[in-house]
Amino acid sequence: MSAVTHVNQPADLLRLLRPHQWTKSGFVLVGLLFSPSAWMNAEVVTHVLLCAVAFALVASGVYVINDLADAEKDRAHPTKRTRPLASGAVTSSAALVLLAACWGAGLTVALHVSVMAAALLTAYAALNLGYSFGWKNEMILDVFLLASGFVLRVLVGTLAVGIEPSQWLLLTSTTVALFLGFAKRRAEYARMEAGTVGTRKVLEQYSKVVLDKAITISAACTILAYSLYTVAPDTVARHDTGSLVYTVPLVMYGVFRYLACLHAEDATGDPSEDLLRDRHIQVTVALWLVVTAWVLA
Repeated sequence: MSAVTHVNQPADLLRLLRPHQWTKSGFVLVGLLFSPSAWMNAEVVTHVLLCAVAFALVASGVYVINDLADAEKDRAHPTKRTRPLASGAVTSSAALVLLAACWGAGLTVALHVSVMAAALLTAYAALNLGYSFGWKNEMILDVFLLASGFVLRVLVGTLAVGIEPSQWLLLTSTTVALFLGFAKRRAEYARMEAGTVGTRKVLEQYSKVVLDKAITISAACTILAYSLYTVAPDTVARHDTGSLVYTVPLVMYGVFRYLACLHAEDATGDPSEDLLRDRHIQVTVALWLVVTAWVLA
């Protein structure tokens, strides 16, 4: 009887939503950050914030689907077996109700902003359904699908609220997302080699060499794309300043610091968790936000 009373507790339901992953909704705010003309427009700012909330809700629903699909395999995993569904702390029926609530609330909020916002969120959900039920087992494609989620976040925070996204900004967001995706796979691969994990089937198709090269290329492209964005004539004309280039060292430091964290013994390989754990990355992100906002203002 006591075991039953500990099923579907609020704390376990919240854990199933992976609230630490809500930091990814920061990508929704990128377009607003680089559109200072919209900072004083209360309606635009409100819509962007609502889009961030909507994306967090829909993404949490995606995590519920992932855990439902992988519950059996997670039970054999040394750490994932403690997840709410794998451990039995949350029932499948409760998870489905939570999924419906997240997606219903998220799409309702998005529709309040615009039809475009709801359409982009629906596209994100559809891509992740494909990912959860097959595409996640295809090497390279799995990371590109993960990266598409970040790009869709940027689009929701720009196109869906009437902000014209810069092509350079979209390119930089894509390379950042690929860098983080391949870094995550590299950390998982390292733990698999150490014999601590072995449930992600796609890891069997990767090799250390391929992942290291993919990380190197995407990291270099991230720094290059952002650097070119800061000095592009269109950027200088749009913001009436060429001083954005002074934020490039912060981006470079952040990339190199994340690479160092990736190869640390206690690395999680999860960008959201590492961002919350590493003080250097936290300070670098904060400084980048402050300097960028100051330059653009």
